[in-house]
Amino acid sequence: MAGMGQDKAPTSSRTLQLFQHQGALELLVFNFLLILTILTIWLFKNRRFRFLHETGGAMVYGLVMGLIIRYATKSYEKENGAVYDCGSLKSTPSVLLINVTDHVYQYEYRGEINKNNVNNDQGNAMLQKMTFDPEVFFNVLLPPIIFHAGYSLKKRHFFRNLGTIITYAFLGTAISCIMIGLIMYGFVKAMMHLGQIQSGDFHFTDCLFFGSLMSATDPVTVLAIFHELNVDTDLYTLLFGESVLNDAVAIVLTYSILIYSPKENPNAFDASAFFQCVGNFLGIFAGSFAMGSAYAVVTALLTKFTKLCEFPMLETGLFFLLSWSAFLSAEAVGLTGIVAVLFCGVTQAHYTYNNLSEESKMRTKQLFEFMNFLAENFIFCYMGLALFTFQNHIFNALFICGAFVSIFVARACNIYPLTFFLNLGRRKRIPWNFQHMMMFSGLRGAIAFALAIRDTETQPKQMMFTTTLLVVFFTVWVFGGGTTPMLAWLQIRVGVDPDLDVKEQSADQRPENQNESSTKAESAHLFRLWYGFDHKYLKPILTHSGPPLTSTLPQWCHSIAQVLTSPKAYAEGLKEEDTDCIVNHDELTAAYEDTSSSSMPHSAEQGKEQPSPVLVQSRDNVQDVDLGLGGFDFSLDRRSKQAHIDFPEGNIQI
Repeated sequence: MAGMGQDKAPTSSRTLQLFQHQGALELLVFNFLLILTILTIWLFKNRRFRFLHETGGAMVYGLVMGLIIRYATKSYEKENGAVYDCGSLKSTPSVLLINVTDHVYQYEYRGEINKNNVNNDQGNAMLQKMTFDPEVFFNVLLPPIIFHAGYSLKKRHFFRNLGTIITYAFLGTAISCIMIGLIMYGFVKAMMHLGQIQSGDFHFTDCLFFGSLMSATDPVTVLAIFHELNVDTDLYTLLFGESVLNDAVAIVLTYSILIYSPKENPNAFDASAFFQCVGNFLGIFAGSFAMGSAYAVVTALLTKFTKLCEFPMLETGLFFLLSWSAFLSAEAVGLTGIVAVLFCGVTQAHYTYNNLSEESKMRTKQLFEFMNFLAENFIFCYMGLALFTFQNHIFNALFICGAFVSIFVARACNIYPLTFFLNLGRRKRIPWNFQHMMMFSGLRGAIAFALAIRDTETQPKQMMFTTTLLVVFFTVWVFGGGTTPMLAWLQIRVGVDPDLDVKEQSADQRPENQNESSTKAESAHLFRLWYGFDHKYLKPILTHSGPPLTSTLPQWCHSIAQVLTSPKAYAEGLKEEDTDCIVNHDELTAAYEDTSSSSMPHSAEQGKEQPSPVLVQSRDNVQDVDLGLGGFDFSLDRRSKQAHIDFPEGNIQI
């Protein structure tokens, strides 16, 4: 026994030294994976290859590297994998102190291990180093991805379909969560009946938790192809808007389900616990929204009333740190940082961006686009690695089959019924080919993976993590790779200029029946109030644009208005993006109607009617779009303004 104690200390020292040396090797592995991914992206773009997206390629490289690390490295301790009984322990303490021949050693709790996973790989230092702390994903990698989604949001297209997007994001996510939870609970009961799991291992709340994390759609692959091909603006906006808000809703929903705790039977419905869960959801979402918006308002005020614009480096640094602080502050007080940083990005783009110098505008756009690119590809590389480096996988065929069945059924129950009811009130209905494409685009990605890896301590959570990985692999490779053929098969328009598309729709809507227009305008009264309030008060307070506050605030506020109004506001006229937006049954259209037409300067109206030469040029380049379908040709008929895709067996008119 004494000999064992004497040998243990130098062995632990060698292990610690090995950990320190392998830290650089770990980063080097990810560095090479990202280099390979970048070169692959260049090759794909150069050859216009769209059957495998860059994220799918990153996962392939991660899989290969994980396979090499798993079977080419070994543990240096012979006793790894040995199990010792501790009969005196009745719980699982977070820190365990063990006395070995008068030497006390400290061991930390890392989670439960399935009996089938007990082997020498449990002590493999390289595999342990390749398993990241889950908080790295939430605190470092996810914030730039979510912030970039909000910061790069095209507000005009987003708000034209705001009601539809909110319906899909909130109600659709709740439907998906419940459907996946119910179907998975049936499969869990079947697993219990077959003796694969014990009756106390899985509860209905665990199935709902799995449903909430699997409800987080991440169609990054599809959206990248949509953007490259300039797919129909409405379809792109619906998918992008749903995915942005859906991520935030799914994360808050996951937290709320974790809080849900029935007093008696965890499988029984408890009304008080349910309403407490709903209250927590609303409180967390609203608090996170307020936190993110508050940081953006502070940033806007600082950039407006200081001369930071004279020092673009300081201005960009302050912008970045305050935006990241929104995420960290929300997490620190128990809210959701993802929701906070999302709405911080949206508010920063709406207000603070107008105050930045030209150099800072370019820097912030490029900075967050670059960080989004690296973080996203890093996560997908790690997904491939985790399939082999994560040491506590639990593969259950019945649970995996149930997951695939449930996500497809839940997606169908989300898209088709909700679209049917939405079309009853929409001026421009969502056609069937859009609905099929949205059903097809329900990929899972970084958010579902990050939610699953954040808690892998128990065997049910380990089974969920393994299943989530497989679902992400399948949807990214199969559905992401099939996006371009599906666009052609569903005859969805490509080569559409977003700005010209909005103008054409606005022109088509003006000559319609005036009674119908007035009725629809009345239904958009709340939106009119918001845009009027924003244009008259918020923008002049937070930015250098908008009408002077001296002309919009009451006379007794004249002194305050003079202090808050920027001198630039007196010199600038009404900008094109500041025009009132009319909401017509879930559609926002930039138009000059009612009071806005009478208050708008004549010069602005003339500028509005003149088409931009840049937009016309982008329309002329539509024929350069390539669908990446080999022998299929894409062409544009300028006289009929229709696009054609020529197939060997015939052509499709778009």
